[in-house]
Amino acid sequence: MKQLSPWYLLCVMGVTLFTGLLFGGESGYPLPLGTTFKGEKKFQAIVEKARKENWREKPIGERLIACAKELRGTPYKGFTLEIDDHIESPSANLEGLDCWSFFEISLGLARMLESGGPDYQPQDLLNQILLTRYRGGKCTGSYLERLHYLAEWFFDNSARGTIANVTGELGSTKRVKGRKLQEMTVLWKSYRYLRETPSLRPPMAALEKELSNLPVNYIPKSAVKSLESKLQNGDIIAIVTNQQGGFCSHVGLAVRTSDGVLRFMHASTHYHKVVIDDSLSEYLNKFKYHMGILVGRPLPTSGTVSDPTIYSTRLKALLATESLVKP
Repeated sequence: MKQLSPWYLLCVMGVTLFTGLLFGGESGYPLPLGTTFKGEKKFQAIVEKARKENWREKPIGERLIACAKELRGTPYKGFTLEIDDHIESPSANLEGLDCWSFFEISLGLARMLESGGPDYQPQDLLNQILLTRYRGGKCTGSYLERLHYLAEWFFDNSARGTIANVTGELGSTKRVKGRKLQEMTVLWKSYRYLRETPSLRPPMAALEKELSNLPVNYIPKSAVKSLESKLQNGDIIAIVTNQQGGFCSHVGLAVRTSDGVLRFMHASTHYHKVVIDDSLSEYLNKFKYHMGILVGRPLPTSGTVSDPTIYSTRLKALLATESLVKP
């Protein structure tokens, strides 16, 4: 497999492609809180319930699902991360969710409840989103610092200790081969930053070319039913597609309901809201484009890697290890 280039490794080390952006927000981030956070009433309701029921003492997977269930029924809304024409900043919208923002906000709430309190503010959630949404957990205002593809999100967050990629531990895997990442640049008109800032498109295309070489190993959907008993509440389920453009087409959470069924919880374009859907295997088999899954298991905040050298070393090791996995 072709190796990732030094250019990509510079991105890993936190070298931004744009400089000179001013930090104008009262939060200390590039954009102000009024722009970056929506749904404070719902946020405070979740915080109050978590305090009363002592969610902080739950294992992180159970805490994540407790948070996710409070978002059940939230309307589906796409592109909520596209909040400016030029400047990137951590953001959260609890009033409308797509598949990525649903799992990401649920994870951020779970991590936030473990790491502080008893009083929480929107900025505390944004701090957690900063850690998981951006390459190396850093955002200085560049759109290219965001992890736009789930496959890279898995590698990056595994290196930073926010999740463990347990895909290979659950069952036999296959390698995604011949994939060409191009969704962002082909569909650039759908993304506000790429549409309004044309200078972003060439470096985005270069990044996509590099990420196409990621060694992504997945569990085929035909094997998922047999391993549902191994999945845990709060596992992050990325659905691998057989179509060109990206590695993954959808993402949600594993949740075991009172009937013992391991179900797929996600922000659904079909139901137009966050739902607890069919069993994971049944959901996968409904769609011919679904090829299989990646599974990320959330980890306690105590294991988060903050040292950039350790992070970079771990990321390189993960990429090398996956490359050595027999396809």
